[in-house]
Amino acid sequence: MKAIRYLLFPFAIIYDLITTIRNFFYDKGVFSSTEFQLPVIAVGNLSTGGTGKSPQIEYLIRLLKNDYKVAVLSRGYKRKTKGFIILNENHIAEDVGDEPLQFFSKFNEDIHVAVNANRTEGVQQLISKVNPDVILLDDAFQHRKVKAGYYILLTKFNDLYCDDFILPTGNLRESRRGSKRADVIIVTKCPGNLSVSEMNILRKKLNINKKQKLYFSTIDYNENLKGSKKISVKELKGYDLVLVTGIANPDSLLAYLKENNLNFTHINFPDHHNFSNSDISKIEKTFNAISSEKKMILTTEKDFMRLNGRISNLIYIAIETKFLADEKLFVSDITGFIKS
Repeated sequence: MKAIRYLLFPFAIIYDLITTIRNFFYDKGVFSSTEFQLPVIAVGNLSTGGTGKSPQIEYLIRLLKNDYKVAVLSRGYKRKTKGFIILNENHIAEDVGDEPLQFFSKFNEDIHVAVNANRTEGVQQLISKVNPDVILLDDAFQHRKVKAGYYILLTKFNDLYCDDFILPTGNLRESRRGSKRADVIIVTKCPGNLSVSEMNILRKKLNINKKQKLYFSTIDYNENLKGSKKISVKELKGYDLVLVTGIANPDSLLAYLKENNLNFTHINFPDHHNFSNSDISKIEKTFNAISSEKKMILTTEKDFMRLNGRISNLIYIAIETKFLADEKLFVSDITGFIKS
């Protein structure tokens, strides 16, 4: 696989040239961006996925929902519908995408969630129909037709954008130079015991400018699982699990389950996978082959949005973003921007 990617290096140079020209035209005003009067916060990354955008969006929702009327706008990746949709309780993942449905399922009484591939039109529709105080743009760092007031760029601890290269040789959607557009950079999925000296090494490596701020976060797994039954991680010891994942990078979850000495068989699918009937049969066949009476099917919260109602004995594990340092400063940055 790596050899093939190296062979595609000439195409990476062409792709880099195209994205660089595109960004230059936006920077110089040749291509127009729409700016809105209300606070718009964009969360995204330079890489193709797996940096923790969903838990970061959820963190912002928790932070803001009690004081502001919050709306979330997402593309609705891999949905089978088109155009602008405001989510309601009748929608399923195929209608709106798994991540927007996850936001709605978790916070539907406190926020509005919408999908639209055309972010400019999506923001305009939200203003017209919902009139929010603040809009969170999910996965919109490269969507420059909307000029957000505040940009949060995520990069994964063990896969920093400064160590990567542009597609198809690497996993970057645009050159690492794009990081300079960010107001805040968050190194995500860090080890929970990351030291201050290690943070300083990463700070030097990322080489942020004076106007940018750098933060470090980790993934905190919820010990209480939900789904077909409520059960804790500790109670799962002694169970035989079938782990089903359709996320960009399940490594952190695998490590967490192993740390907790859980016994599992892993069935891995691509990110945002639309589970077919044959996929469901494969999962059920693997589950039924386990002779133990204590067995469950475990999945991520995002995959649960697609699997719920199609498989029995299904539970999911939720995650949250947890800042390792300076969380109060980050909160002050966000609330200060909104108030200004």
